Amino acid sequence: MNPNLPHRRLALVAITTHGTEIVRRLAASYQGDPDAPAVDVFYMKKHARGDEAERGFRLFEGSVRRILPELFARYDGLVLVISLGAVVRMIAPLLVDKKTDPAVVVIDDRAEHVISVLSGHVGGANLLTRDIARRLGARPVITTASDVQGTIAVDLFGRRFGWRLVNWDKVTPVSAAVVNGERVAVVQESGEPDWWEHPHPLPPNITVYRSVREALAAKANAYLVVTHRLLDPDEEAILENGVLYRPRSIVLGLGCNRGTSAEEIEQVIRDTLDALRFAVESVRNVATIDRKKDEPGLVAVCAKYGWPLVAYTPEELNAVPIAHPSETVYRYTGAWGVSEPAAMRSANATSLVLEKKKHGNCTISVALVDYGPPRWDGTADTGAAETARIAQAAAGKEEGP
Repeated sequence: MNPNLPHRRLALVAITTHGTEIVRRLAASYQGDPDAPAVDVFYMKKHARGDEAERGFRLFEGSVRRILPELFARYDGLVLVISLGAVVRMIAPLLVDKKTDPAVVVIDDRAEHVISVLSGHVGGANLLTRDIARRLGARPVITTASDVQGTIAVDLFGRRFGWRLVNWDKVTPVSAAVVNGERVAVVQESGEPDWWEHPHPLPPNITVYRSVREALAAKANAYLVVTHRLLDPDEEAILENGVLYRPRSIVLGLGCNRGTSAEEIEQVIRDTLDALRFAVESVRNVATIDRKKDEPGLVAVCAKYGWPLVAYTPEELNAVPIAHPSETVYRYTGAWGVSEPAAMRSANATSLVLEKKKHGNCTISVALVDYGPPRWDGTADTGAAETARIAQAAAGKEEGP
């Protein structure tokens, strides 16, 4: 199973003899796969083989329509060996929206075709369809225009890195511009640079710009804006037909006195980000010294926002050159600094956006993630690979305010 699939639980459902064989075979293919989701199998009692209790398979009687609403609500994905028309009729009353509906995939009764039916992008049905087709030796059937054309899927852009899409109301018109070949500008001020996943070059209707103002001057028909910044008033016009993404590209280096409250730490972070005009949604993680990894206030703030807390030993911090080493800090911690080297090391950066600033009981520094080769002693915790790891580790956590 592709580890990028957003499926934690799948329901495999069949109502015919051949369908029962297909879901049993598919369930067996998931066994021993460390990346596979939890899989539950459902088929009709009259097709029982006698080993269902041992294998944890669920049997039902009567129409599958009776159990489908519960499965639709409970599972991240439904894989149904049922005719496409019947599935469409049964799920129609259950639909809510593309951000919450589960992936729905249909397999024909001979396992010749695997069809992505619902939530192809956000729900991951297209990826799931390809994965199941590979397992069954079937043909995947995917009809979403961006997949067929091999271009940007606006609602999935940067998702594998943990980028957060802010204004969903613009997804449909921007997607239309992308697939219709209109002039589209991708504005990337931060975030992972290797977002293009196709083997062929970027389509000619899509151009990448380094700043919002540069893209506005180009007068494109639609925009995909990737930035950690809050837009200035004269830049906000770009969102009239633009989608805004928040990459996880800000690292906060923090030091604090023992017993500092979560409320004070949170206020320092909020005030700092506001002063920089940085978006809180783009904070990737907090970094500190190992002796603070269990500081209650710091742990509480990170838990509230879903931020990983990365802690370094004094030796790891001292490997990072800083402009103003402190003998006082060294005397108490063994490190020449905390917030600055922690932020730089975690971000794999050689410079800071904000050098250490004292606020009450806290000291804070800010760095932007550098996606180049690992620095310092070759064991730096970040760069593109570590950013993807942190995003994956944080996946499934409740988003903070």
